Amino acid sequence: MNQTTPPGESPHDRSTFLPAKLRRTVLEMAYAGATVHIGCAFSIIELLAVLYRNHLRYPGNDPRAEGRDYLVLSKGHGVMAQYACMYELGWLNDSHINGYFADGSELKGLSDSRVAGLEVTSGSLGHGFSVAVGIAMGLKRQACNQKVYTIVGDGELNEGPIWEGALVAAHHKIDNLMLIVDKNGFQAMGTTDDVLALGDLTAKFISFGFETIEIDGHNEDDIHHAINQLWDTGHGKPKALIARTVKGKGVHFMESDNRWHYTRLNDQTFADALAALGPAGVIK
Repeated sequence: MNQTTPPGESPHDRSTFLPAKLRRTVLEMAYAGATVHIGCAFSIIELLAVLYRNHLRYPGNDPRAEGRDYLVLSKGHGVMAQYACMYELGWLNDSHINGYFADGSELKGLSDSRVAGLEVTSGSLGHGFSVAVGIAMGLKRQACNQKVYTIVGDGELNEGPIWEGALVAAHHKIDNLMLIVDKNGFQAMGTTDDVLALGDLTAKFISFGFETIEIDGHNEDDIHHAINQLWDTGHGKPKALIARTVKGKGVHFMESDNRWHYTRLNDQTFADALAALGPAGVIK
């Protein structure tokens, strides 16, 4: 990992948190642990890359630093993407990646707050967002300048606690909170439109009192600029970034194929997926 500045205290350069490299780490973990949730990890790779590279502050590269920003992964089943970023930061090592899901592994298939760098135990969908609202409210009441980011899946928006939390955030003017929606159009058992149509998410969050922007969730420049724009505008309002993404992004035979929510890699599909990442996915 090439670093010229303390992680989180000022932006990294583009050689850090390369999406193809992050996806390779996810594949290595999924293959080593014979585990699932590859597609839903791939759809948030660029979002996490931009957050860790440009926005999240961890003084002294300490995931438990008191002055840190908070990243709450409410869609806890996408945690391998966050593990890949934590590996880039040096918070995880090769034994964590190669021993994923082995007996005694401390890394689980869902976000677990006992792991330094993971702020919540999530997986019960809708739960993490409510926790993020509470964290942001507490920081705001203490007049701290820390920010709270929380990532939810669009299927997760079926859950009532999301909208209760949104009402609370708007009512209390929690403007240090940014909700990021991974809008990949799928949930575990089908498309979001087939399971429970969500309508116009941008209009919906605006109506709930959020300063809201919709972007291409795989365009890193757009993500970075939208995050800056949201923090610079709508003072007194919580923020919502609606990110249009592709489930399974980065490996052509996984893209928009919901079977990769629960499909495990075998020797052949693992090799094929690594090849699909191309030279940029090779760790040198």
